[in-house]
Amino acid sequence: MVVALLLGFVLHTVFGKAYSLVPTYFDREVALARAPAIQFPFTLTGTALLALDGTRMVDARWVAQSGATAWLIGVGIFLATVGWTIRDNLTGKETATGDANADRRPVDRLANAFVPIALLYLGLGSYAILAGATALPPLVDGYPPRASHLLAAGTGALLVFAIGFRLLPRFLVASPPRALVPVVLVAGALAPLCLAIGLPSGSLFHAGAGLQAIAIAGFAASYIVLFVRSPRERVGFYGVLAGALFGVLGVALGLWMAVGVPPVGTTTAHFRVNLVGFLGLTIVGVSYQFYPPTVGTFPGAGDRTAGLAIAAISTGLLAQVGGLLGEVDAVVTVGGALALFGGLVHAGLVLGLFVERYGSR
Repeated sequence: MVVALLLGFVLHTVFGKAYSLVPTYFDREVALARAPAIQFPFTLTGTALLALDGTRMVDARWVAQSGATAWLIGVGIFLATVGWTIRDNLTGKETATGDANADRRPVDRLANAFVPIALLYLGLGSYAILAGATALPPLVDGYPPRASHLLAAGTGALLVFAIGFRLLPRFLVASPPRALVPVVLVAGALAPLCLAIGLPSGSLFHAGAGLQAIAIAGFAASYIVLFVRSPRERVGFYGVLAGALFGVLGVALGLWMAVGVPPVGTTTAHFRVNLVGFLGLTIVGVSYQFYPPTVGTFPGAGDRTAGLAIAAISTGLLAQVGGLLGEVDAVVTVGGALALFGGLVHAGLVLGLFVERYGSR
């Protein structure tokens, strides 16, 4: 499930939007327009093979090796394309921020500077996956959660912070608390490294858990301020709000695991809350800005369907967390089915909107 959610959903969404947003935010044009068409067959194949290996249905080492190799090749294409695109503006000083938004430039420059760090984590995490499946030298000791934390916290969460501080204020037509921006970005950049090296315990791991808690709590507080200040009313804003709140729950569970003795199901609840709740619902909410549900003309298109998707995913995830912590399997199953239903509703809605927008081209 971690492979499907993290590599399949979260990171492929990151790839798709990064090809358009990162060059724009760095005042550049993408170096290779056909890069997605070249990359995605590799990363999709890699994800499928790694997910298949994770099911243990096929007892063949070549499945993991082939999957990890395909994944790293695809990631290499992505990193090479984006890296070459921004090679002469790595700090992000040039932001393409117009004079009408001149007051946003300090935040935009600061946010840009952390994008290359997130890309570095993507490379490290992807190498760790390949090293775990082959005879290549591992990162530290090859403990698998090191790779997932590099990718989820280092790439996924840090890009949510960096791109979010550029994207969300414009969507909501409001400004975040300036003092929180550097705190979130610095803590969010340091935490994944501390977590990946320090796992599964120890002072460095505790420091990483604390830094990640500061980053996500600060981001959640910033978004709540934006949400309250915003003069706009959009269904997607509620998805991002739910994601931010789940992020706080996720780091709370992480801190509990770091310093306490939580129930057995806490680890599963932790990764589900972070991947489905924080990263997943944030992506769902933002996607409704790029693909507004109300512009669809097919049956079911509209804010009600989008709201249903957000509510089903959120309610189902909460049920799963309660069931996992209370060790009630039936509640976990029902919660999982409800969250899956919400995910399918979202996928159907966005796919329909995408086909209507681009299908005739």
